[in-house]
Amino acid sequence: MIEARRLHILRAVADHRTVTAAAAALYLTPSAVSQQLTALEQETGHRLVERGAKGVRLTPAGEILLSHTNAVLAQLERAEAELAAYRSGAAGTVTVASFATGIALVVAPAVGRLAVTAPGIRIRVQDAEGDLSLIPMVLDRQVDVAVAVEYRGAPSADDPRLTHVPLYAEPFDAVVPVTHRLADAAEVPLAGLAKDPWIGPYPGNPCHDVVVLACESAGFQPRLEHSSDDFRAVVALASADAGVALVPRSALIGMDLTGVVVRPVDGVAPTRRVFAAVRRGAAEHPLIRPVLDALGEAAQG
Repeated sequence: MIEARRLHILRAVADHRTVTAAAAALYLTPSAVSQQLTALEQETGHRLVERGAKGVRLTPAGEILLSHTNAVLAQLERAEAELAAYRSGAAGTVTVASFATGIALVVAPAVGRLAVTAPGIRIRVQDAEGDLSLIPMVLDRQVDVAVAVEYRGAPSADDPRLTHVPLYAEPFDAVVPVTHRLADAAEVPLAGLAKDPWIGPYPGNPCHDVVVLACESAGFQPRLEHSSDDFRAVVALASADAGVALVPRSALIGMDLTGVVVRPVDGVAPTRRVFAAVRRGAAEHPLIRPVLDALGEAAQG
């Protein structure tokens, strides 16, 4: 009989590529993870992982088991959801991780709605600004819901491990110093900023990918001279004439824009697409469903 917790460990090793990283994500020791993998291999009668200089990879047998693992773990999530619904006690804690602007725009309003519509649900919020670990946090059961940004290499909407719930999309605006040659333009063509120094998020922040892809589509690679995941710092540097930037429109709300001008991008504007993610099978859990509904309502305004 294969133990479900060992399947969870197998998936974590496949996701994180090393035993050490998987152990850290699961709050286990590397030796405990190795022991569970060995036990799983004994249960299945197959070698499931191969260790090398660059980490761990699944064997063909491991890949077969992983494909079933995603289905099994999703079904267990559904079972937990139905049992929780049977208890009909919609009271408990749901942990939501999000980037800072997402917290302000949808998570905080959702918390306010839930205080009225589902007072038995307690929300714990974690700020994961600029961090691509949001989705692994869900898969590793560190959080229940992630409010995340689509990025290059992100799990697709049909990923068997996750359920995606689209929330909102917003354009990026060009932020340039008031002294910039395009400051008086009604719309800023990105190609016109090709020779400027740029200010933007660090690689690893989904917004970094949006900026780079937009510039590549305009025919150039942005010369990123200054990096910050805090858009207030990005705007402050632009106001000091340190460079130009693309900033999500909602991140500019309530910000001191002295020294800069904000203009729409000419043509098709780069867009930040935001979604909520939960483990496949968990969306109908009586604690999680109201949270997803409240996030969707907040996103609609």
